[in-house]
Amino acid sequence: MADYFLFGLFLVILPMIICHQIAKRRGSNPVFWAVMGALFGPFAIPFVFFSRPESE
Repeated sequence: MADYFLFGLFLVILPMIICHQIAKRRGSNPVFWAVMGALFGPFAIPFVFFSRPESE
């Protein structure tokens, strides 16, 4: 049971938080990148660095 929790933590929740924080600092849409981090896991993290800031 604990193995499933760690699996969920490292492959869903942790990348979601990391993508959200990076996008917020870079001026991109943090909610969009949090969802991408949840869907694609650690594979979404490099792509958030290449995201463009939202235009004002």
